[in-house]
Amino acid sequence: MATSTPPAKTPKSRKLLVLLIVLVTLVALAAAGAAFYLTSQRKEAASATVVPVDPIFIALEPMTVNLQPNGRSRFLHVAVTLKVPDVKSQALVAQYLPEVRSRLLSALSNRAAESLVTPEERAQLAADIMTTLNQPFVANLPSLKISSVMFTTFMLQ
Repeated sequence: MATSTPPAKTPKSRKLLVLLIVLVTLVALAAAGAAFYLTSQRKEAASATVVPVDPIFIALEPMTVNLQPNGRSRFLHVAVTLKVPDVKSQALVAQYLPEVRSRLLSALSNRAAESLVTPEERAQLAADIMTTLNQPFVANLPSLKISSVMFTTFMLQ
């Protein structure tokens, strides 16, 4: 009886199998390393989120201004609150308060009553006030950093 023996593996196929196992192991290690790196970066980014600072609000005294005449006398009674990001800006507003109020009065009195009716027009007025107040008071002085202008009273008559 003839017995058949299974074909013996050649050394070349054995080397190829070992190389394939090493390659798969390296790819798995690289994937694990990349996953670890990405999760650690995500944790660092989450822990490095900026904690918001408490805003500083400066309430100005209410004021009444005459508006530009369009046939009849109209006036605006308004109270404004300014939002500033830091104590330095708060100190500048306090130091230059008469000029702040003067600029605010000028910005308000140069308006016609009809241009202050809709919420969009009031938002535009707030943006204009912010632009006016953010101008430097003195040539060498940095500009104010007013981040928002809010109307706490707005009465148009």
